[in-house]
Amino acid sequence: MPDHDDTPRPEPVAPGDELVTPRVEPVAVGEEAVAVGEEPVAAGDEPLSLHAQLREAVRKAGISQVAPGEAPTGRALVAAVGGVRGLAESVLPGLAFLVVYAITKELVPSVVIPVVVGLVFVVLRLVQRQSLAMAFAGILGVAISAGLALITGRAESNFIPGIIINAVWLVGLLLTLAIRRPLIGVIVGFLLPPNEDGSHQDWRADPGKRRVLTVATWLWVALFAIRLVIEVPLYLTAQVELLAGIKLITGVPLYAALLWVTWLLVRTVFERRDDAAAV
Repeated sequence: MPDHDDTPRPEPVAPGDELVTPRVEPVAVGEEAVAVGEEPVAAGDEPLSLHAQLREAVRKAGISQVAPGEAPTGRALVAAVGGVRGLAESVLPGLAFLVVYAITKELVPSVVIPVVVGLVFVVLRLVQRQSLAMAFAGILGVAISAGLALITGRAESNFIPGIIINAVWLVGLLLTLAIRRPLIGVIVGFLLPPNEDGSHQDWRADPGKRRVLTVATWLWVALFAIRLVIEVPLYLTAQVELLAGIKLITGVPLYAALLWVTWLLVRTVFERRDDAAAV
């Protein structure tokens, strides 16, 4: 007796129903295969490379105003420190602390009022539907400073975060110099347009550019070192009012002045290269 065959057999095809073999459309070279149900990706919508993303992030930073080939203007300098509103958000909380403490000598109102000032700027940006990144960064720093002062019961503790930030920047800048990658040079490298062949310009291959960018980085080292040399002794001796005033002077004004000098240095050395190439 034959074994039972369990092999499945195709169902009979009704008249008029044709078996259709799927036809594969040819794909041009360079086009990506698109899965069923997905929309094709337009050529201009390709994700940015890591370098492009970093370059865009650097462009948005204030220090990116050292971009070579551009004429430095007062308006651009104000934009580099965050514009008029960014300037106010940076200066007013510290000024409020100085004024309130000088008048009252009371810790709580001196640290709470700057927090209120920062919150006002956050609310204004919310109402006007503007970016909250800068306002939130400012209020976070003010709140941490106020919290430290309230926890320790010492007004000078309000300046600990600023001192730590200056120290971190100082160490970071020195490290970039130690490994022969000065920070200003790294930033400028991200901002430089690519060569004609698409490769990135190597400022390190030019001794003149490397020297200027190294000097510019040393200037920023000097900025943070000066802040620490002045602020740390004032903190240790609890000279709160003088510390608050010095911090305002060595804050945005000194930062803006050094940014201007850095911009001029970088622009000069790159313009010289461009002029020589044009001859």
